[in-house]
Amino acid sequence: MRKLFYLLIMIAFVVAFYNQRQEKPNVIITVIAVVIFMFGMMKLSSKIDSKNKGNDEQ
Repeated sequence: MRKLFYLLIMIAFVVAFYNQRQEKPNVIITVIAVVIFMFGMMKLSSKIDSKNKGNDEQ
């Protein structure tokens, strides 16, 4: 599952930058690519523990 998110993030990243290199970039494609990128990053970062977790419990 993790590899799927990595692949999805990389594809969204490439699509967003490729779209911006065109003469008339399509805003909808860029927005969709950014949303997919952010969703993938959110899912991957949800597995990381917070540094301040111990401070919050006290």
